Amino acid sequence: MTDVAVILDGYVDEPACLGVPPYLSPYIRNVAGALLAHGYAPRYVTIDQLRLEPALVNTLDAAEVLVMIAGITVPGKYLGGTPASLTEIQQVGLAARAKKKLIGGPIRFGYAPEGGQRAVQQAVSGFNALLPGEPAIALDEYLSGSEPIGNLDYSRTDPWSESGSAIIEQHPDYPFVMCELETARGCPRSVSGGCSFCTEPLYGTPVYRDTEKVAAEVTALYSHGARHFRVGRQPDILVYSAGNGEYPAPRPELVEKLFRSIRDAAPDLKTLHIDNTNPATIARHEDAAREALRAIVRYHTPGDVAAFGMETADPVVVAANNLKALPDEVFRAIEIVNEVGGARRNGIPELLPGLNFVCGLAGETEKTYDLNEQFLTRVLQGGLMVRRVNIRQVMPFPGTKAYTDNTLGKHDQRFRAFKNFVRRNIDLPMLQRLFPQGTVLRDVRIEAAGDLSFGRQMGSYPLLIGIPLPLAVRTVLDVVIVDWGMRSVTALPVPIRINELPASALKWLPGISKKAVAKVIAKRPFKTFEEYRTVAGSSPVDPLIGIP
Repeated sequence: MTDVAVILDGYVDEPACLGVPPYLSPYIRNVAGALLAHGYAPRYVTIDQLRLEPALVNTLDAAEVLVMIAGITVPGKYLGGTPASLTEIQQVGLAARAKKKLIGGPIRFGYAPEGGQRAVQQAVSGFNALLPGEPAIALDEYLSGSEPIGNLDYSRTDPWSESGSAIIEQHPDYPFVMCELETARGCPRSVSGGCSFCTEPLYGTPVYRDTEKVAAEVTALYSHGARHFRVGRQPDILVYSAGNGEYPAPRPELVEKLFRSIRDAAPDLKTLHIDNTNPATIARHEDAAREALRAIVRYHTPGDVAAFGMETADPVVVAANNLKALPDEVFRAIEIVNEVGGARRNGIPELLPGLNFVCGLAGETEKTYDLNEQFLTRVLQGGLMVRRVNIRQVMPFPGTKAYTDNTLGKHDQRFRAFKNFVRRNIDLPMLQRLFPQGTVLRDVRIEAAGDLSFGRQMGSYPLLIGIPLPLAVRTVLDVVIVDWGMRSVTALPVPIRINELPASALKWLPGISKKAVAKVIAKRPFKTFEEYRTVAGSSPVDPLIGIP
């Protein structure tokens, strides 16, 4: 192989501030496999690398083939990776001098810069062809001299997912890379049109990957150093291989087989989490769903999140948009996930729900927001736990009902008030419930440096952690929680080095006053813990204090 082909990754699957840390999508790995099959040597570059190192454009110029994966389907703020903007996409297409320039990914559905705006479908200047559907298959057709049509066929992409797995070693954050594992494409509710705003029904009824093929992909990724996996890319993991009815009952034995196979393929993995789960599946099939959830908990790693697409607590909006579940069904699903996944391992809950609200849908009124607030208050007062509450305005795509039937712009002030209500009255007390002072979080990786550094663990929707110390990006350390914000926590490295920490960090110790901080600094270094405690008093994090 002498010809170089560059894969430019401009795609982020989730809002990176609340979604996944450094991430490598199946699109990239499959495209790498397809390029290898055609004799090319694939080179991987992210849009963030291109921003930081403009000279990398020379790599694009020297490529025989440039494949850009771009687009977003979920709006959000970002930490550790920002998707390519439409302007950047067009600049790449026009400026890069690669002989063949191709683009694929969610961009085919259209582009919008943020939630609350319609996505616009348009030709992107500078590229020779769009890779519709499954980009790797469309690329294979194009390089074979045919029209670039990407009809999904796992019998074609499964071998590429294995051969393309080595591309993970080129990721700038390797080996701290979350590998998304696709298990299905399509929506069981596509016959009825699915949710009004969702693009998944556009793929049709579900097509499931064989467990053995998923395991083979994991084996290949693991052999190249992958240790972090998320079983995503499907609307409901609980109905894996369960059929195509509107609300199929889970088959727990198949869910267990899938997760056991992943564990067998990657015995020393560090992260195994899930993504989407339909609350209606849980509410309508309690026993089967409970068993499927238990199977996941047996094989996953703790801190996992089952993302519920609740969207609204207003039954009128549920009906107007053909949404999945009524509020009481979602509440029941929250109870069941708490029952199965609420136990703690290594100090953190095994598996909790995450709630997604989508605002601006058809039928929405001022009352909708009252009902949303009442629902979340009910969850909090009921003693239940949810890992996080995501609130966004709908980003309607062409081909979905919400593209023409929505309430965007009609309740902007109430939308902002709802977000503020949740941040103040729900997020903060929920964080305090989930992560009490003294909770130790292992293997936190710094992603943003400064006097206040920010890091996260690897996982689905990991907690954002502020550490009041200047730490280098990519530093990995254990921390203990000492305080909470509305959507993040403050933590200190463990062991807590009392004799070394600056006053700006010492002041975060729970229960220590400004006067006590001054006394601690004046009397350092301490030779024993008892000597320190005489000056500072007791604290919930005392067992983690290291002296000397």
